[in-house]
Amino acid sequence: MTADELKARIKAVKSRLRDQLVILGHHYQSDEIIEFSNFRGDSFKLSKIASEQKDTKYIVFCGVHFMAESAAILSRPEQAVFIPDMGAGCPMADMAFISQVEDAWAELARLTEVKKVTPVVYVNSEADLKAFCGANHGACCTSSNADKIFKWAFAKSDKIFFFPDEHLGRNTAYKIGLSENDLLVYDPGQKFAGIDRSAVEAAKVILWKGYCHVHTFFKPEHIRAAREKYPNAKIIVHPECTSAVVRLSDASGSTENIIKYVEAQPEGSTIVIGTEIHQVERLARAQQGKRTVIPLTRSFCPNMDKIKLPKLLLVLESIDRGEKNWINRVQVPEPVKSQARLALQTMLEYG
Repeated sequence: MTADELKARIKAVKSRLRDQLVILGHHYQSDEIIEFSNFRGDSFKLSKIASEQKDTKYIVFCGVHFMAESAAILSRPEQAVFIPDMGAGCPMADMAFISQVEDAWAELARLTEVKKVTPVVYVNSEADLKAFCGANHGACCTSSNADKIFKWAFAKSDKIFFFPDEHLGRNTAYKIGLSENDLLVYDPGQKFAGIDRSAVEAAKVILWKGYCHVHTFFKPEHIRAAREKYPNAKIIVHPECTSAVVRLSDASGSTENIIKYVEAQPEGSTIVIGTEIHQVERLARAQQGKRTVIPLTRSFCPNMDKIKLPKLLLVLESIDRGEKNWINRVQVPEPVKSQARLALQTMLEYG
């Protein structure tokens, strides 16, 4: 089918389902997917929107699997959540498995008073990790509210155990005034994770050794090259970048906050952005004639790009044909769902 034929059939399904259907599109999606999204945003904004859908029966999440899982956790029993491609995963989310996290928690309990430690999981994670945090009085966070969740956690405990992204955790710790001396990296690949009792006792934030391949692609040399080429430009990067990149930039922010930052700059400004290329290119087109938006370098998320028009159409038409024909429905079993919901609700309430 041609793109026009695909689009015509998607429009027809949307027209038939009307208010029963909501399509959520992450900023990293291609323009052809964003065109059909009822709402566009980062993971926090879309999680919030998913939780607010009162009349909708069907939620189609155009993003990666953990995002659709979060929507399914926050949805009501009568709602059904779908993703166009079940294989759209997240390598960072695969860097921490529940068995590893449970082992780490047991190790921390051996080395320190674990009731004084709050587990905080990045939303880029599987449901069972969110459930672990919910069951252990912790919370979930996104890149847009990690600092608020960290402050919430420190108001009730002495330490934070943060997983799976070391870099977001480190940059958030710096943002709230902590130093490198307050941080400890937990590497599940090392014997005893490379830590001892004195190191754990001294640490305020224990960071899991995980990363986003899209954002760690950006290097300090990219910042230096941009400064030389665009001396008057502002540079903003995502907080999943390394701390070296964040510190050399003018600002850091989530995908949603990057948009706000660009829109707040005076007309005629040049802004260099270090995040996934789909969002940067879309922002550049939207700002044409007002501001100049330039990618720090081209970094691409192949998993986000798995969501294509044919896959979106297949899911929509399966919904339209009735429950017996549904494909790619995302479901989270109990008790994981209710425990994970606790962590996500804390994120929405305090973040």
